[in-house]
Amino acid sequence: MDGPEGLKPAEFPAFTNEHGDGVVVGGGPVVVDVYVDFQCPYCCRMFAETSGPVVDALVSDGRITAVYHPVAILDAMSTDRYSTRASAASGCAADGGRFLEYHYRLFAAEPPEGGPGLPESDLVALGAEAGLTGSFAACVHAGGHLDWPPYVTERAFEQGMRGTPTVRVDGTAVPPHPGPITTAVESALSHTV
Repeated sequence: MDGPEGLKPAEFPAFTNEHGDGVVVGGGPVVVDVYVDFQCPYCCRMFAETSGPVVDALVSDGRITAVYHPVAILDAMSTDRYSTRASAASGCAADGGRFLEYHYRLFAAEPPEGGPGLPESDLVALGAEAGLTGSFAACVHAGGHLDWPPYVTERAFEQGMRGTPTVRVDGTAVPPHPGPITTAVESALSHTV
């Protein structure tokens, strides 16, 4: 896997793409890249609530492959590097095959900016709600994948991401709203014969 020199993690989470900077969900012909930060209480949470179900439906219909890139650009908005810790925990969830379920729980329980993020015990409890087992808890408590978020973030910046949420359909940026995402996917599908 290629990527920023010096930032490659010791181990990539399961189900990551060829570059190791995103968790792959589905297997459709159109690739939809989604860049989110779990410390983004308004825009990313709103995206998860409004556009997430649309992306999920496109995956379920076999139309897209969604690649989620959990970046950590908002560490300064918490007192304990919550962006990085939550992103790392999502990597542990990917190892357990429940990334998407955990992703939604992280946004539903997202702490406000400016204070501490969720403690590890809460991150583990959210994993249990998502159906993750003891190996997930061990991964979170051991700081598993804490070296992954800086790599994901640097790759995202190299790819032109400037904020979250960012959505790309087959490499082209689209507004992170249900209508534009669906329209872009339909257009991409019409060009794949």
